[in-house]
Amino acid sequence: MLQLNFKIMRQIINISLPAPLVKAVKSTVKKNNYSSTSEFFRDLLRDWQAGKLLNELNESRKEVSAGKGKILGSLKELR
Repeated sequence: MLQLNFKIMRQIINISLPAPLVKAVKSTVKKNNYSSTSEFFRDLLRDWQAGKLLNELNESRKEVSAGKGKILGSLKELR
């Protein structure tokens, strides 16, 4: 069995939030059983990245539908 051992270096980013947002974050962490505030923000960022990727995919689909796409004969044509 192949086992991958990645060491992920973490960095600390501090953010400043107004009191109502702090309250909302703490409530969400508790209500949704996040292990920490950091885990909540990591989950939030993963959702943001997925949404960004989905938007790019949808834009590409629009281009293809508008006839602006190109059919490639091989992966070499990507270069």
